[in-house]
Amino acid sequence: MSYAEVASKGPKQTPEEAAAPQPPQIVTDESVSSSSIIDVDGPGVRTVPADFMEQDIKTETQADRIEFEKREKAAKKKAEDLAAKAKAEADLAKKKGKAKARKADDWLTKSFADLGEGGRGAVAAANFVAVVGLSGWLGFKAWGLYDRGRLSWKDIGLGVGILSAVGVMESVLANYISKANKKDHEQ
Repeated sequence: MSYAEVASKGPKQTPEEAAAPQPPQIVTDESVSSSSIIDVDGPGVRTVPADFMEQDIKTETQADRIEFEKREKAAKKKAEDLAAKAKAEADLAKKKGKAKARKADDWLTKSFADLGEGGRGAVAAANFVAVVGLSGWLGFKAWGLYDRGRLSWKDIGLGVGILSAVGVMESVLANYISKANKKDHEQ
């Protein structure tokens, strides 16, 4: 059975009961005084000047934002100035370093040139003997470790590192000997 069927079997409503409730009525009472109403001409109401729309800055928030942007621009400018100064100092240090390196390079080249052909040949021969001797000694030590079963990758890496360092020094030395030979032949 549905709700509609159950409701139709009961007693009928009166027209007052079936009607929607009445909306509340506003009671006009003359006892309310006009003193409780805000006076728009008084100091409690904020007003804007007549030239409000012509002003560049209209609100405190806008003034704060403009001030923040000014500070931000000043900080950015200061950071750019500091970066430019640091770059200039780095460039100057780089130039000084290059000048010192060139001076040391020139001194070494001059020293090898002063040795003469025989001296340079002796230095090259001593360099060759040192490289061959060091390589032979490292090979002998590695063979001994291998024979005893104690040769490890760490030992191999150490030997390769030593030979690499000696190779770099040999190439630097050969470079200066070559420069000295060129300088002799130019004169």
